[in-house]
Amino acid sequence: MKRLMALLLALMCLWGSACAEWPMEDSYNWYEVFVYSYQDSNGDGVGDLPGLISRLDYIRDMGYTGLWLMPIMPSPSYHKYDVTDYMSVDPLYGTVEDFKALVKGCHERGIRIIIDLPVNHSSTQHPWFRAACEALQQGDTANPYVDYYCFSQTAGDKKVQVPGTDWYYEEQFAGGGMPDLNLHSDAVMAEIRAIMAFWLQECGADGFRLDAVTSFVTGDVAANVAVLDQLKAMAEEAKPGSYLVGEAWVGMSALAGYCESAVDSFFLFPASQAEGFIVRSLLGRSPNATKYVSGLEEALGAIPSHSVLAPFLCNHDTGRTIGLLQARKLPERAKFAQGVLGMLPGNVFTYYGDEIGMVGAGDDPNKRLAMYWNDGDMTSQPPGVTKLEYAYPCADDQLADPSSLLNYCRAVNHVRLAEPLIARGGNSFVFSDKNLVLMKREMDDQRCYIALNFSRTDALTLELPETEMTITAELQVGADKAVLEGAALTLPPYAIVILK
Repeated sequence: MKRLMALLLALMCLWGSACAEWPMEDSYNWYEVFVYSYQDSNGDGVGDLPGLISRLDYIRDMGYTGLWLMPIMPSPSYHKYDVTDYMSVDPLYGTVEDFKALVKGCHERGIRIIIDLPVNHSSTQHPWFRAACEALQQGDTANPYVDYYCFSQTAGDKKVQVPGTDWYYEEQFAGGGMPDLNLHSDAVMAEIRAIMAFWLQECGADGFRLDAVTSFVTGDVAANVAVLDQLKAMAEEAKPGSYLVGEAWVGMSALAGYCESAVDSFFLFPASQAEGFIVRSLLGRSPNATKYVSGLEEALGAIPSHSVLAPFLCNHDTGRTIGLLQARKLPERAKFAQGVLGMLPGNVFTYYGDEIGMVGAGDDPNKRLAMYWNDGDMTSQPPGVTKLEYAYPCADDQLADPSSLLNYCRAVNHVRLAEPLIARGGNSFVFSDKNLVLMKREMDDQRCYIALNFSRTDALTLELPETEMTITAELQVGADKAVLEGAALTLPPYAIVILK
């Protein structure tokens, strides 16, 4: 563990001296934050933007170079995916000026920031929808706001009746509170253009996470891709180099179709959750590294070269990683999973609290618990929590523990920052079997190798394809170190080694 901390300190020094050489627009390590549950600054129990600003040094020191915020716009819900004003900040979280201060703080630390942009639907309390419903109740179908939503006079699945009328609005997300916007409407797209310009130009954000892109036009992938192309063009018009990452919760073949759009990235759902190729390679009676190899090969083969992978293990809509891995009592497995994720190419996303092993599953609020800084510095829990559990120590305790999950996650991030080939190099598999994987990453005239031992109990040896090699970084879950003798590399259990 002392050696791990020495490596970490060396990498942090490298990060501090070289961060100016790593362009902010090319961020490898992203961190998702639910502002409500992260850090409160004013004592009302709800996380807010000033509270988040106070934690930027933590985020930077952890090696995260990108920050994604779940929706921050005014909304009647705690999760804020039903927006009532697309060009403001919810008063619970602060003000637009607070957001600008957050952007400034991020950029000073070399961190890019994107915000959630839910344009598949608005809130029923949005002035556009209220105006449209009032017009329909008065028989005024020519009102321009009627065209902002998907109204019809035909009842059906995912249709909600407008009170006092024979009209229905489409709502892909059940509950009656999030009517679908009509993204075929030129007026709606003009509104979205103005919204994007507000956040990118006036507020300084660096891009957006696009919510629910498969529902833009229900059941029509080609139409959804056309909308995505428009959104990317709008973002580039407002701020060249903006980063857009889309949520397309689909399998690999369908995901490949969405990646044909101009949007930069789509979340790699086939790598995530209990059925994703990372967890499947670590669980079961016979964990098998070939599941990781085949999953990554399929992803790289299906997704076009212009699209940047965006792998993750969990997010605000899924069960948390510790539960997926059955790792409440297996910190070594939790660590190795984070290391395996970190060795994927592309932009890796980590959900807040995963770096300290937070848990949560079932009802959505359970997946969005207060960040466990310490027993005296936490927000209130989001409304609707039905199970409250923290399986691992708080962040403050883990910061002080060299062998903690937090410090392992920090080391993974800094290894990625120290060796950009991990994130940006082209991948090829040199060797793999049930337990061992050796990958090569190449870019321009540079190359590195990544060796992984998926065995939890056994030290294993593999032969390297070159003899003049040096270990440049190690990620170990225990005290043992890798041994390199000529072309023979012996890896301790759950070890990851970078060689050049």
